[in-house]
Amino acid sequence: MSYVEIPGARVPVRMWADPATVEDGALRQLQNVATLPWVRGLAVMPDVHYGKGATVGSVIAMRGAVCPAAVGVDIGCGMSAVKTSLTANDLPGDLTRLRSGIERVIPVGRGMHDDPVEPGQFHGLATAGWEEFWGRFDGVAGAVKFREERAHKQLGTLGSGNHMIEVCLDQSDSVWLMLHSGSRNIGKELAEHHIGVAQKLPHNQGLVDRDLAVFVSDTPQMAAYRNDLFWAQEYAKYNRTLMMALLKDVIRKEFKKAKPVFEPEISCHHNYVAEERYDGMDLLVTRKGAIRAGSGEYGIIPGSMGTSSYIVKGLGNTAAFNSASHGAGRRMSRSAAKRRFTTRDLEEQTRGVECRKDSGVVDEIPGAYKNIDQVMEQQRDLVEVVAKLKQFVCVKG
Repeated sequence: MSYVEIPGARVPVRMWADPATVEDGALRQLQNVATLPWVRGLAVMPDVHYGKGATVGSVIAMRGAVCPAAVGVDIGCGMSAVKTSLTANDLPGDLTRLRSGIERVIPVGRGMHDDPVEPGQFHGLATAGWEEFWGRFDGVAGAVKFREERAHKQLGTLGSGNHMIEVCLDQSDSVWLMLHSGSRNIGKELAEHHIGVAQKLPHNQGLVDRDLAVFVSDTPQMAAYRNDLFWAQEYAKYNRTLMMALLKDVIRKEFKKAKPVFEPEISCHHNYVAEERYDGMDLLVTRKGAIRAGSGEYGIIPGSMGTSSYIVKGLGNTAAFNSASHGAGRRMSRSAAKRRFTTRDLEEQTRGVECRKDSGVVDEIPGAYKNIDQVMEQQRDLVEVVAKLKQFVCVKG
């Protein structure tokens, strides 16, 4: 589908979704964003749903300003995927050992490594810039400095919620590795610190929603936020890089006889800010629950823990600020999912997948998410599908 345009106070709201299917709270948030004096464009992805301040599944282009809540508290959250030389014929009948092997090596939930993971331990992993990256930690907000040791130990860890590690098959029976994580606790604390700073600034006092507080260019507060934002985005990328290296090691050990080979990694943020140019203007483009989908650029759009995911190539649709959805998108809140579904429902909806099926992950049940195939249909003018994946192992926090 092409987009539906809804009038907004300062800019129209371009929606790659049926407005009738979007909850009222999310529609109000979109209209609130359209009132901001700095906004120059707003694109809404088909996985849109209610979030804090700004909806998840929205792309906001501003001139001379950025809204921390429109990035989200998991700065740099995103996906990585790797195609392997393994095929369905290489898989064992019992997948529990493979899942256990992954869970043993990669901490999940609030967990961390006993000692920091050193990138130099992985053959062929690029380590240039590692020391310089950590050297820049001295320049981040003082409010999080005491978290340095924890931040070191959480690199290469999964987290909880919708974060996951999956081993999948594509439609040609090739095995893929895929994971979803972000900047862990350090990114969350940086985000919350800066949101608090922004809400106290004088120019934000008359906003329709205090959660839409912004930093404006050429101010010390904007400079501090940009510094910490870009550091946290880099942290998230390193986190996924180390996790993928650990995951490859598990695969090498479990499939020693097959001697797996790994293709180049595909990686994309979906909670982040980028400096981009549209209509002759330099803009700060915030993607919260959206990936960049410039022409020919690879991206990853996951479903839920029992449904398909997609490897895609962007079509470079500038009406959407070269963006696409970051996944299926929730159709109900976590609390509503826990009320609606049982562990028996979870077992049924994840049949054939080696994964947790206990009450702790009922809020991640496929039924709590939108239909990923329908979401993909709604963005045919944003991306083309390269591969369709279906998981057979899923690790959750």
